[in-house]
Amino acid sequence: MTEVATARRSRITPEREAELYEAVLDLLREVGYDAVTMDAVAARTKSSKATLYRQWGGKAELVAKAVRHRKPGGLALGELDTGSLRGDLHALTMRSDDCEMEQNSALMRGLAMAIHSNPDLLKAFKEHLIEPEMAEFRRVVQRAIDRGEVRADNPAVDYMIHMMIGGFAARTMIDEQPPTQDYLLSYIDAVVLPALCA
Repeated sequence: MTEVATARRSRITPEREAELYEAVLDLLREVGYDAVTMDAVAARTKSSKATLYRQWGGKAELVAKAVRHRKPGGLALGELDTGSLRGDLHALTMRSDDCEMEQNSALMRGLAMAIHSNPDLLKAFKEHLIEPEMAEFRRVVQRAIDRGEVRADNPAVDYMIHMMIGGFAARTMIDEQPPTQDYLLSYIDAVVLPALCA
């Protein structure tokens, strides 16, 4: 009976969960991963620290799930089926407007160092973002293989997600500009599709 009562008390509505995630992302943008604390999240969201730990276990898990929640359309890329690989990749790109891409790019740059110096955060990102996203991209590519657009033995298939993330990240590092829809659409057409459909 007590376990049932505790489970009911710890249940968070999807709306409240979204508010919490947005607050976490705001804190990350303001102070960076290392300076974000569960106390700060609790204060910002008017939550108890116990509730946060009960729901997410710790900061790394909370941050990874907040970033995943922020991704446009969640990780449902595998469900996106326009009938062509180009259409699927273009539709994925169009899910975020230029402003969202700029915010996401800045957020990921800020988290990059923390991810590689914090084993818990790296583990949480692999579990909640990297592995699910790779599985989604594999489904998209498998459909393209089944349609005859991509050869099953094309070695570029194993590097598709690397190409996609690379184009997104390199835009700021090399060109000192945020990624935009136009840039990513032309990158997909000039780099990703020729490599996959060769």
